[in-house]
Amino acid sequence: MLRAMTSAASGMKAQQTNIDTISNNLANVNTAGYKKSHAEFQDLLYEQIVPTGRGSGDASPTRVEIGHGVKLVGTNRVYSQGLITQTENPLDMMIEGDGFFQVSLPDGSIGYTRDGSFKLDADRNLVTAAGYRIEPPIQIPLDATDVSIARDGTVSVLLAGDSATVQDVAQIELAKFANPAGLTNRGGNILLPSPNSGQPLISQAGLDGLGEIASGFLEMSNVETVEELVKMITAQRAYELNAKTITMADDMMQTVNQLKR
Repeated sequence: MLRAMTSAASGMKAQQTNIDTISNNLANVNTAGYKKSHAEFQDLLYEQIVPTGRGSGDASPTRVEIGHGVKLVGTNRVYSQGLITQTENPLDMMIEGDGFFQVSLPDGSIGYTRDGSFKLDADRNLVTAAGYRIEPPIQIPLDATDVSIARDGTVSVLLAGDSATVQDVAQIELAKFANPAGLTNRGGNILLPSPNSGQPLISQAGLDGLGEIASGFLEMSNVETVEELVKMITAQRAYELNAKTITMADDMMQTVNQLKR
């Protein structure tokens, strides 16, 4: 009965983490570039009550084992394509396929993001909503009257007084990781590399397995609200069942304590 209590308690903790993950997904249902997560679990060690027999005599051909519950092993991100929204703003970009935009962080390191809602700062540098410059830096000329971004990441402008000549001013480079699920979440739609993600492969959009860039569109969250609600109901019922198991184990212990000789 004590084993039942500890196993059920581990199940309640696991489902609590599951609910936390689901709630974070639902909270970011409208976050540009957000990728949903799901909790992954493994069973704990097993106690061998009766060992496996050798097939002779009265020895059992199978063992009797009792588990000790469940444990959390990770929260894995799913990098499927999110909902596409048309904005008609040429500075809004989405990646059709694999890849991440690179941004320069305040500490000098490079962060990676799928959020392509870029803007211009006071110096007309292309930056994120948090003010992080895209890497390599892209500066739009002050006298530019029109900006266009090709699918390969080429940034072109039309200058005032010369509306017939298109000038290329920059090239957007994308990054790709062997294991994007191994990236570390920094917050603010920024991901950081880790030993599990591997080193980034930097290349032009459309090359080396990288996706192409679509200007005037944004990739929104890939969270499916109905799917997350179903997962939440399942997790809630599992939590209730584990709580019921603890109650039943407690009732059984109470019955044993009340036995009289």
